[in-house]
Amino acid sequence: MAKIIAITNQKGGVGKTTTCVNLSACVADEGHRVLVVDIDPQGNTSSGLGVRVKSATPTVYEVMAGDVALGDALVKTRVENLFVLPADIRLAGAEIELAGMDAREHVLRQALSSALDRFDYVFIDCPPSLGLITLNALCAADGVLIPIQCEYYALEGVSSLMNTVNRVKHAFNPGLDIEGVLLTMLDARTNLGIQVVDSVKKHFKSRVFATAIPRNVRLGEAPSHGLPIHLYDPRSLGADSYRRLAQEFLQRNR
Repeated sequence: MAKIIAITNQKGGVGKTTTCVNLSACVADEGHRVLVVDIDPQGNTSSGLGVRVKSATPTVYEVMAGDVALGDALVKTRVENLFVLPADIRLAGAEIELAGMDAREHVLRQALSSALDRFDYVFIDCPPSLGLITLNALCAADGVLIPIQCEYYALEGVSSLMNTVNRVKHAFNPGLDIEGVLLTMLDARTNLGIQVVDSVKKHFKSRVFATAIPRNVRLGEAPSHGLPIHLYDPRSLGADSYRRLAQEFLQRNR
């Protein structure tokens, strides 16, 4: 049975998609069966893994609506053992449609249930909001991975996210827990970067991953080629960081 990890932070630009693409790819590269579920209407995780969604391509929207079987919507990537359930702008209307459904918080969990025995890990890339789509991810997940950018307003909004996680845990998903907090876009040469690291570690303690993701030009270039960083530039600092993060993640789940 797969462990489901929701990668979320309602603040945009903190590295959710970069982390989903590269952590999932590096975990798959370690020999584990991995599914990435893109529930951001921007579809950046899908394109970052080389999936070009066309009008006829079945997406997570059709799967959640019950129009397409999950197995018919999965796309194999160039990474061995890694599959994607893609998304595009069609998902933008799902918030309104979900509002009228019974058990609307559990639609995604139900949609994924048929595939959970085929994978070891499922990573869900959430949109930068705390709407019904993200709520579905939290209700489906076993753990929440929170990327936090190493900048001045790093912890802004995180308290709202934690409150949401706690409400979901008590109302819908008692098994939900914090998988870990990931520091991203770190510039260790600056005092601000070090101060943010100290602040986040003081707040979240042992939940913070020891691996931090540095600012790296190659990480920014890789999505335009539809490749995770370990395939685009295996010797880059970004690739090394996400490989170490994958190993740390697997060690926590061993």
